[in-house]
Amino acid sequence: QVQLVESGGGAVQTGGSLRLSCAASGRTFRSYGMGWFRQAPGKEREFVATISWRAYSTLYADSVKGRFTISKDNAKNTVYLQMNSLKSDDTAVYYCAADGAGWNLQSAPRAYDYWGQGTQVTVSS
Repeated sequence: QVQLVESGGGAVQTGGSLRLSCAASGRTFRSYGMGWFRQAPGKEREFVATISWRAYSTLYADSVKGRFTISKDNAKNTVYLQMNSLKSDDTAVYYCAADGAGWNLQSAPRAYDYWGQGTQVTVSS
């Protein structure tokens, strides 16, 4: 069992930066691939980024590539999402998720076993 708690969301102006954190409980955290997803009002949950269990590999959605960076600190049981050059289209609730098949880079929400409660990111001009 893995419990996930996101933090770091908030309101920021266009072009600004935020760093989201996702703290995980459980001794098996290091064996999980981790992902970030987001959901805007009236839209489906969409993939943002994922990182493999040893943090050797990452995958990003085209919409965030070059602006967002996912990282994983197994010693701290935490995964991060550094978000730079934020746009209004980035406004959403951001969720972290854990994938027990941690060697794969999964972009489909159904591949993930555990989810956090989400943290709101609002980008305004």
